Amino acid sequence: MATLSIGEFAAACGLTPKALRLYDELGLLLPVRVDALTGYRHYDTAQLDRARLIAWLRGIGMPLARIRLVCDLPAGAAGQEIATYWNQVEADLAARRETVSFLLDRLSGDDDNSVGHASVRLHSAVALDRGLVRTRNQDAAHAAAVLFAVADGFGLPENDTDDADGRDGGHPLPSAADAALRALRHAASAVPPAQLTTTLTSAFHSARTAVGEFASSESAAPEAPTASTASMSDIGTTLTALLWSGADFAIAHVGDSRAYLMRDGELSRLTQDHTYVRSLVEEGRLTPAEAETHPDRTRLLRALHAEADTEPDLHLRRARPGDRYLLCTDGIHAVVPGLEAVLTEAGPQEVAERLVAEARAAGAPDNLACVVIDVHGLH
Repeated sequence: MATLSIGEFAAACGLTPKALRLYDELGLLLPVRVDALTGYRHYDTAQLDRARLIAWLRGIGMPLARIRLVCDLPAGAAGQEIATYWNQVEADLAARRETVSFLLDRLSGDDDNSVGHASVRLHSAVALDRGLVRTRNQDAAHAAAVLFAVADGFGLPENDTDDADGRDGGHPLPSAADAALRALRHAASAVPPAQLTTTLTSAFHSARTAVGEFASSESAAPEAPTASTASMSDIGTTLTALLWSGADFAIAHVGDSRAYLMRDGELSRLTQDHTYVRSLVEEGRLTPAEAETHPDRTRLLRALHAEADTEPDLHLRRARPGDRYLLCTDGIHAVVPGLEAVLTEAGPQEVAERLVAEARAAGAPDNLACVVIDVHGLH
């Protein structure tokens, strides 16, 4: 069998000998033969396709762990995995672009529509409902002081002993969403604007750790009416959180819960869903209308769970008096038509109650949680 030396193989595939040695150690690209006396590595020309694919994927910044996955997939599935990865990269770049724009406006003094750092007050309301179909409530919500968040837990079995509020014997049943928000509350506190993103990112990591610990405890729990029989990797949650410092706030987001802004009578979405169908829409393989009824529309590509080092989409924003923000799980945004009309209700409490009523009128097939935040000037 004719083989190439490591230098010849490196020149042919575009990788360096140093990289090839690393990929050998990692088991990503093994030489076909290693000389027992000299330790020299030799490669077959049939390995060039895999080596070139690795070089291309490294060129677009894909982590080695994900490259290993792509290299071991059939061609069609590998292409889909690459497209999914790049969609995530573009979403992350978009979030960074927004942050750069925010910082440039803030530092240049051109943000004429903003208000001073300490010149707003926030008025909020929260609603949480099990819905009409589920027998266990795995959603959670938090609204207090400078931190607002919703989370949509998944992976635990339905429970026939729950009462109408998704409780067991009068006690709330735990979920990954509850674990995430408890950790988030403990880690996030009032901070100056310069520390908003670092504080929220650190709090997000604490929430991720808490979800992993919760999943581990649930999967190891003895069989009982309220214990989970799901595997640890099946248990997790979405998370969408806002941390405020005066009129500035940071958003950390993963999953398909959402954040919306109602400004000057127009509704805009501040987050993007991390779902399989969204990736299909962006690839042009589905229309938005088809995505709404696709059987895999709830399949998440990113979430907090035990076996993922998930990082959030992170945004920096500045609020204006008169803004209204909505955080909600898919138990609301997937079933409530005309969110824009509902968000014109008089106050946050009225909006939250109307959202629950509208979801129930639509059948409320899922748990639902929402937080409504109004921004007011001090005068």
